Amino acid sequence: MSDAAPGGDERDASTRVHRTDIQMRFADTDALGHLNNGSYAVYAETARLEFLGILGDVRRTLILAHLAIDFRRQVRFGEPVYVETWVEKIGTTSVTMRHLVRAKGEPAAEVRAVVVRFDYAAERATPWTEADRAALGMWMHDAPAVA
Repeated sequence: MSDAAPGGDERDASTRVHRTDIQMRFADTDALGHLNNGSYAVYAETARLEFLGILGDVRRTLILAHLAIDFRRQVRFGEPVYVETWVEKIGTTSVTMRHLVRAKGEPAAEVRAVVVRFDYAAERATPWTEADRAALGMWMHDAPAVA
């Protein structure tokens, strides 16, 4: 987990993002060598699960409730890709997360995901603990400027 900007610059808490480097596979692309649109969702999920590691085993109690992707540019096979993740909002039982998929350092897609803390045995949402809220809160801020 990293709270450093690409290039290693430290960020203050108001702009803290988690960075996940992605290993693009040839299978992630289409016949033209472009990153397939479904791969963006997989990359965001990879980043989300790595980020949510801050909560420990709580990841086993989460369920995805919403996913939206805005595509910004094509990505070609072989371009270095990473995902920046931060928290936009913490609800009683949910957290709204944002992901910025970057290729060659440029914005390629913006992703918004809502994850709910869920009790699978009872089949209902459960509230965040105060410790989880505090851990998530350290990563909460408005969207950083997309450059």
